[in-house]
Amino acid sequence: MTEGRRAAVLGHPIGHSRSPALHRAAYALLGEDIEYGSFDLVPDQLGDFVGRVRDEPGWCGLSVTMPLKSALVPHVDRLAGHAISLGALNTVVFDRSDGLALVGHNTDVAGIVEAFRHAGVERAVSPVVVGGGNTALAAVAAVSELGARSVRFLVRSPERAGESIGLAERLGLEVAIEAIGGGARSLAGADVAISTLPPRAADALGAELSGLSADDGGPRVLLDAAYDPWPSALAAAWTGRGGNVLHGLEMLVYQAVEQIVLFTGREDARTREVIDVMCDSVGLPRRTR
Repeated sequence: MTEGRRAAVLGHPIGHSRSPALHRAAYALLGEDIEYGSFDLVPDQLGDFVGRVRDEPGWCGLSVTMPLKSALVPHVDRLAGHAISLGALNTVVFDRSDGLALVGHNTDVAGIVEAFRHAGVERAVSPVVVGGGNTALAAVAAVSELGARSVRFLVRSPERAGESIGLAERLGLEVAIEAIGGGARSLAGADVAISTLPPRAADALGAELSGLSADDGGPRVLLDAAYDPWPSALAAAWTGRGGNVLHGLEMLVYQAVEQIVLFTGREDARTREVIDVMCDSVGLPRRTR
């Protein structure tokens, strides 16, 4: 066992992050001696931070959350996988196979796909993505992986959602764009919905959804990435209409699983036992299938 290995989550604010609990639970079960911490950083601090960790021994990986997913891209040596097409990362691996290279990955896509699959969703037919930021990029790639041929965006500003809309078009998805205000009827018709908005930002949409009659359609599965406070107003409205809600922490669990595989090379991090202890560490019911 290699000693002295380190990993951490970066973001601002960072005190609420559940990543340390998830990673530490997995490493304990796997018998991996990795110290996992957290750093509260804003984009202007990234240059100094990355320069420092390049020179420190033992680093194997970084988890990256808001507002750093795009800001960190210029500071890595190359991108891999979904990070290339999304232009945003949530993971940095310290690759020492030939010198040192910092490699950016995006495991948010896998986190969304696996959360839906563990809930029994194998295909997205009429998906709706609420929001247009960095998490929406991952949501678009995820619904594409789930076989969608189209996607409807509910956004506050189409201009600010340009990158997500552009990605959908590059992936060959037919795109529809609608304002969030007044968008509850479209949301109600979705078989798969992903809200990528920050906490409380979808409260008005939730209130609008609650006001629809049952004849307006029944939602199926919603993943709400905002998990604090919980349930969100949107999640409560969705459940009230008989829909299935996936806690945002489920996405966090499955994206962390893929980070752990990248940090350790351990494919068995994807096993039921590891996922179960990670769910336990953040108070989620065990949802393995």
